Amino acid sequence: MKPRGALALVLHSHMPYVEGFGTWPFGEEWLWEAMATVYLPLLELLGDAPVTVGLTPVLCDQLELLPGEPGRRYLGFLRDVRAGIHAEDSHGLDVGGGHELAAEVRRAAGDYVAAAERFEGLQGDLLGAFAALERPELWTSSATHAVLPLLATDAGRRLQIAAGIASHERRFGGFGGGFWLPECAYEPGLERDLHEHGVRAFCVDQTAPFGHGAPEQLEPVATPAGPVAVPIDWQTVELVWSEQSGYPVHGSYRDYWGRTTHDLRPWSNAGRPYRHAEAGELAREHARDFVERAIRRLDGYAELRGRPGLLTCALDAELLGHWWYEGQAWLRCVLDEAAAGGLDLVTISEGLQRVPPVERELHASTWGTGKDLSTWDSPAVAEIAWRLRDGELRTVCAAAGGHEPQQALERAARELLALQSSDWAFQVTRDLAADYPLRRLREHGDGLDASLAALTDSSPVPDPALRGLAPDLDLAPLVAP
Repeated sequence: MKPRGALALVLHSHMPYVEGFGTWPFGEEWLWEAMATVYLPLLELLGDAPVTVGLTPVLCDQLELLPGEPGRRYLGFLRDVRAGIHAEDSHGLDVGGGHELAAEVRRAAGDYVAAAERFEGLQGDLLGAFAALERPELWTSSATHAVLPLLATDAGRRLQIAAGIASHERRFGGFGGGFWLPECAYEPGLERDLHEHGVRAFCVDQTAPFGHGAPEQLEPVATPAGPVAVPIDWQTVELVWSEQSGYPVHGSYRDYWGRTTHDLRPWSNAGRPYRHAEAGELAREHARDFVERAIRRLDGYAELRGRPGLLTCALDAELLGHWWYEGQAWLRCVLDEAAAGGLDLVTISEGLQRVPPVERELHASTWGTGKDLSTWDSPAVAEIAWRLRDGELRTVCAAAGGHEPQQALERAARELLALQSSDWAFQVTRDLAADYPLRRLREHGDGLDASLAALTDSSPVPDPALRGLAPDLDLAPLVAP
């Protein structure tokens, strides 16, 4: 048997800028929930695990504020809001005769107690805790998770990439070269922009050109500009991330959509009262299945190609713990089962040391629906796409004109970055979050207009800051030749 190769797990952690922009049902409670159910438990889980963790700059912008007032609001959310609604709903279920459901609600309340204790133990410094992880490799991304192929100008693209990398360097003491392409959105030539900013590796989805389960998905690709493109293997990803057949749809797991009066979830996917211990055992079975399938995939590749492959499974970190309640239990078991089963786990950098890249054409793609850009650029979101393009062109034009005051241009650039988040068009396309994304787009569009107006007439000069967004912003990329 040829050398097996290795599995690279990539956890892409991202949250649009919601701190201070609304609370319930849409707004900063998204961040608070993700911290309680994803980021804090993940920190405890990862330790010395050989996993690649992407932390988008816009998520870090919000986490960086937590030792201050936002952190106090977060603890209030855990101890007042969450504790109160768990107590109220468990009482209501008991009164209605749903004693097993009520018991599950009381058990789940402990998740938020544990989150508060973890948070206080870290003194709110989640970024410091991520930086202190021993083995995981930390990646960055563009400043606000913009879909880079859809940006209108080279200057706009440089601004997103440079601002993201600058913040990562300050927060984590350097940049190792790992860069997550938002939505895995790639177009030929993008690697040149990445190379200019020190990027060494990025992930792509090449399912459409080569096919589901193709051996090409296990082969890193050397680009002419230098950075290495690492294909994600959708055959492996969909074991976890499929709404029809992935592990999370099993009847014993907790149902994300079945809610009590205050949006708590004591039911299983099968409609029965959720049983936590039973679901935990199932997570271990699914972890064992995942490891066995990964081994077969790698062994099959080695037999076919005569060399080891790099099997890359990339997932949104928020899937594990939030959308799929048992996801982190599954991940913990994957780490155990891999060690027991002889499956090597590696970070992307470690994997590229073992598996040399091949030379091959890369095709334009995303990991979105249809593997194309239609989620973010289609008739359904045409108004958004044109608004972003118009705002970018006007901001770049203003920067090139050398207008003063500088504070107004800084604010305009930050409002533009906020507009360019891929999340707003995604939410509209998927009919999520009611009118929240459109309201955010209007607010930032109005802020951009006001900032640009201050450059050309006597309009009031705005504060250059936009809450904690992009604190390391440098306007130089907007005017670079």
